[in-house]
Amino acid sequence: MANLILSPRDVARELARRYSTMTHDELDILESVLVPMKFAKNERILDEGEVCRHIYWVVKGLVRQFYFKNGKELTEYMAPENTICMSIESLFREEPSRQVVQAIEPTVIYALPKKDLEAVAIRCVNIQMLYRKILEESLIISQQRADMLRFESAQDRYYKLMKQSPQLVLRAPLVHIASYLQMTPETLSRVRTAALNEGK
Repeated sequence: MANLILSPRDVARELARRYSTMTHDELDILESVLVPMKFAKNERILDEGEVCRHIYWVVKGLVRQFYFKNGKELTEYMAPENTICMSIESLFREEPSRQVVQAIEPTVIYALPKKDLEAVAIRCVNIQMLYRKILEESLIISQQRADMLRFESAQDRYYKLMKQSPQLVLRAPLVHIASYLQMTPETLSRVRTAALNEGK
Protein backbone atom coordinates (compact mmCIF):
# COMPACT_ATOMS: atom_id res chain seq x y z
CA MET A 1 0.00 0.00 0.00
CA ALA A 2 1.28 3.48 -0.82
CA ASN A 3 2.52 5.38 2.22
CA LEU A 4 2.30 8.80 0.60
CA ILE A 5 -0.94 10.40 -0.49
CA LEU A 6 -0.53 11.67 -4.03
CA SER A 7 -1.15 15.28 -4.98
CA PRO A 8 -3.78 16.14 -7.63
CA ARG A 9 -0.92 16.69 -10.09
CA ASP A 10 0.52 13.25 -9.36
CA VAL A 11 -2.91 11.70 -9.92
CA ALA A 12 -3.43 13.60 -13.17
CA ARG A 13 -0.03 12.35 -14.39
CA GLU A 14 -0.84 8.76 -13.42
CA LEU A 15 -4.21 8.89 -15.20
CA ALA A 16 -2.51 10.33 -18.29
CA ARG A 17 0.21 7.67 -18.16
CA ARG A 18 -2.37 4.93 -17.94
CA TYR A 19 -5.03 6.16 -20.34
CA SER A 20 -3.91 8.98 -22.64
CA THR A 21 -0.80 11.10 -23.27
CA MET A 22 -1.38 14.77 -22.39
CA THR A 23 0.22 18.16 -22.81
CA HIS A 24 1.05 20.30 -19.76
CA ASP A 25 -2.07 22.40 -20.41
CA GLU A 26 -4.25 19.29 -20.57
CA LEU A 27 -2.72 18.03 -17.32
CA ASP A 28 -3.61 21.39 -15.74
CA ILE A 29 -7.21 21.00 -16.90
CA LEU A 30 -7.48 17.40 -15.74
CA GLU A 31 -5.97 18.33 -12.37
CA SER A 32 -8.55 21.12 -11.99
CA VAL A 33 -11.50 18.69 -12.09
CA LEU A 34 -10.09 16.16 -9.59
CA VAL A 35 -11.86 16.11 -6.21
CA PRO A 36 -10.02 14.50 -3.23
CA MET A 37 -12.14 12.42 -0.85
CA LYS A 38 -11.31 10.46 2.33
CA PHE A 39 -13.35 7.63 3.82
CA ALA A 40 -13.09 5.66 7.04
CA LYS A 41 -13.16 1.86 7.10
CA ASN A 42 -16.69 0.61 6.22
CA GLU A 43 -17.87 4.11 5.29
CA ARG A 44 -20.15 4.26 2.25
CA ILE A 45 -18.92 6.24 -0.72
CA LEU A 46 -22.18 5.78 -2.63
CA ASP A 47 -25.34 4.43 -1.05
CA GLU A 48 -28.14 2.46 -2.64
CA GLY A 49 -30.69 4.92 -4.00
CA GLU A 50 -28.16 7.71 -4.60
CA VAL A 51 -27.22 8.83 -8.10
CA CYS A 52 -23.58 8.14 -8.98
CA ARG A 53 -22.11 11.39 -10.31
CA HIS A 54 -18.39 10.55 -10.21
CA ILE A 55 -15.79 8.16 -11.54
CA TYR A 56 -13.61 7.19 -8.57
CA TRP A 57 -9.84 6.65 -8.77
CA VAL A 58 -8.56 4.81 -5.69
CA VAL A 59 -5.26 6.30 -4.46
CA LYS A 60 -5.03 4.43 -1.16
CA GLY A 61 -7.21 1.76 0.39
CA LEU A 62 -9.68 -0.81 -0.85
CA VAL A 63 -13.19 -0.28 -2.18
CA ARG A 64 -16.06 -2.73 -2.68
CA GLN A 65 -19.18 -2.52 -4.83
CA PHE A 66 -22.09 -4.69 -3.72
CA TYR A 67 -25.84 -5.02 -3.98
CA PHE A 68 -28.56 -6.60 -1.89
CA LYS A 69 -30.44 -9.72 -2.96
CA ASN A 70 -32.80 -11.61 -0.66
CA GLY A 71 -31.37 -9.70 2.28
CA LYS A 72 -27.77 -10.68 1.47
CA GLU A 73 -24.86 -8.52 0.34
CA LEU A 74 -23.43 -9.75 -2.98
CA THR A 75 -20.03 -8.35 -3.93
CA GLU A 76 -19.84 -7.22 -7.55
CA TYR A 77 -16.38 -5.67 -7.70
CA MET A 78 -13.41 -4.72 -5.53
CA ALA A 79 -10.94 -1.94 -6.31
CA PRO A 80 -7.49 -1.59 -4.71
CA GLU A 81 -5.03 1.26 -5.38
CA ASN A 82 -4.69 2.58 -8.94
CA THR A 83 -8.08 1.26 -9.93
CA ILE A 84 -11.23 2.91 -11.26
CA CYS A 85 -14.58 2.33 -9.59
CA MET A 86 -18.11 3.57 -10.43
CA SER A 87 -21.75 2.55 -10.58
CA ILE A 88 -21.79 2.78 -14.36
CA GLU A 89 -25.54 2.42 -15.01
CA SER A 90 -26.40 5.05 -12.42
CA LEU A 91 -23.66 7.35 -13.74
CA PHE A 92 -24.92 7.37 -17.33
CA ARG A 93 -28.65 7.10 -16.78
CA GLU A 94 -28.54 9.54 -13.88
CA GLU A 95 -30.83 7.21 -11.98
CA PRO A 96 -30.60 5.93 -8.37
CA SER A 97 -27.93 3.28 -7.96
CA ARG A 98 -28.87 -0.27 -7.02
CA GLN A 99 -25.27 -0.76 -5.91
CA VAL A 100 -23.43 0.39 -2.81
CA VAL A 101 -19.81 1.55 -3.02
CA GLN A 102 -18.03 1.11 0.32
CA ALA A 103 -14.51 1.60 1.68
CA ILE A 104 -13.42 -1.65 3.33
CA GLU A 105 -10.16 -0.04 4.47
CA PRO A 106 -9.39 3.61 5.29
CA THR A 107 -9.47 4.98 1.75
CA VAL A 108 -8.38 8.04 -0.23
CA ILE A 109 -10.04 8.64 -3.57
CA TYR A 110 -9.81 11.27 -6.28
CA ALA A 111 -13.19 11.69 -7.91
CA LEU A 112 -13.72 12.74 -11.51
CA PRO A 113 -17.15 14.42 -11.63
CA LYS A 114 -18.88 13.24 -14.81
CA LYS A 115 -20.28 16.68 -15.74
CA ASP A 116 -16.92 18.41 -15.30
CA LEU A 117 -15.07 15.66 -17.15
CA GLU A 118 -17.48 15.81 -20.09
CA ALA A 119 -17.23 19.62 -20.21
CA VAL A 120 -13.43 19.60 -20.52
CA ALA A 121 -13.44 16.55 -22.84
CA ILE A 122 -15.33 18.61 -25.44
CA ARG A 123 -12.34 20.89 -25.92
CA CYS A 124 -9.46 18.53 -25.06
CA VAL A 125 -9.07 15.56 -27.36
CA ASN A 126 -6.68 13.70 -25.03
CA ILE A 127 -9.03 14.08 -22.07
CA GLN A 128 -11.80 12.81 -24.33
CA MET A 129 -9.56 9.81 -25.09
CA LEU A 130 -8.92 9.27 -21.36
CA TYR A 131 -12.67 9.30 -20.69
CA ARG A 132 -13.28 6.78 -23.46
CA LYS A 133 -10.46 4.50 -22.31
CA ILE A 134 -11.78 4.49 -18.73
CA LEU A 135 -15.22 3.45 -19.97
CA GLU A 136 -13.74 0.80 -22.28
CA GLU A 137 -11.76 -0.62 -19.37
CA SER A 138 -14.86 -0.74 -17.18
CA LEU A 139 -16.85 -2.60 -19.84
CA ILE A 140 -14.03 -5.08 -20.47
CA ILE A 141 -13.72 -5.81 -16.73
CA SER A 142 -17.49 -6.43 -16.54
CA GLN A 143 -17.33 -8.80 -19.52
CA GLN A 144 -14.33 -10.68 -18.11
CA ARG A 145 -16.10 -11.15 -14.79
CA ALA A 146 -19.26 -12.40 -16.49
CA ASP A 147 -17.21 -14.88 -18.54
CA MET A 148 -15.29 -16.03 -15.46
CA LEU A 149 -18.51 -16.82 -13.60
CA ARG A 150 -20.06 -18.47 -16.66
CA PHE A 151 -17.23 -20.69 -17.80
CA GLU A 152 -14.70 -21.29 -15.00
CA SER A 153 -14.70 -23.65 -12.03
CA ALA A 154 -14.52 -22.34 -8.46
CA GLN A 155 -10.86 -23.36 -8.28
CA ASP A 156 -9.97 -21.63 -11.55
CA ARG A 157 -11.81 -18.47 -10.46
CA TYR A 158 -9.73 -18.31 -7.30
CA TYR A 159 -6.45 -18.98 -9.13
CA LYS A 160 -7.26 -16.24 -11.63
CA LEU A 161 -7.99 -13.76 -8.83
CA MET A 162 -4.70 -14.68 -7.12
CA LYS A 163 -2.82 -14.06 -10.37
CA GLN A 164 -4.59 -10.88 -11.47
CA SER A 165 -5.24 -9.21 -8.09
CA PRO A 166 -2.99 -10.67 -5.38
CA GLN A 167 -3.65 -7.59 -3.22
CA LEU A 168 -7.33 -8.47 -3.02
CA VAL A 169 -6.58 -12.03 -1.91
CA LEU A 170 -4.28 -10.72 0.83
CA ARG A 171 -6.38 -7.80 2.05
CA ALA A 172 -10.09 -8.33 1.39
CA PRO A 173 -12.19 -10.18 4.00
CA LEU A 174 -12.78 -13.79 2.97
CA VAL A 175 -16.55 -13.32 3.06
CA HIS A 176 -16.23 -10.62 0.35
CA ILE A 177 -13.86 -12.73 -1.76
CA ALA A 178 -16.26 -15.68 -1.59
CA SER A 179 -19.18 -13.46 -2.58
CA TYR A 180 -17.21 -11.89 -5.44
CA LEU A 181 -16.29 -15.34 -6.78
CA GLN A 182 -19.87 -16.55 -6.26
CA MET A 183 -19.01 -19.39 -3.92
CA THR A 184 -19.76 -20.17 -0.31
CA PRO A 185 -17.12 -19.38 2.35
CA GLU A 186 -16.79 -23.16 2.85
CA THR A 187 -16.01 -23.71 -0.84
CA LEU A 188 -13.51 -20.84 -0.78
CA SER A 189 -11.82 -22.38 2.26
CA ARG A 190 -11.43 -25.71 0.43
CA VAL A 191 -10.11 -24.02 -2.71
CA ARG A 192 -7.61 -21.94 -0.71
CA THR A 193 -6.39 -25.04 1.11
CA ALA A 194 -5.94 -26.87 -2.20
CA ALA A 195 -4.04 -23.88 -3.63
CA LEU A 196 -1.70 -23.79 -0.63
CA ASN A 197 -1.10 -27.55 -0.86
CA GLU A 198 -0.26 -27.25 -4.57
CA GLY A 199 2.02 -24.30 -3.89
CA LYS A 200 0.21 -22.06 -6.35
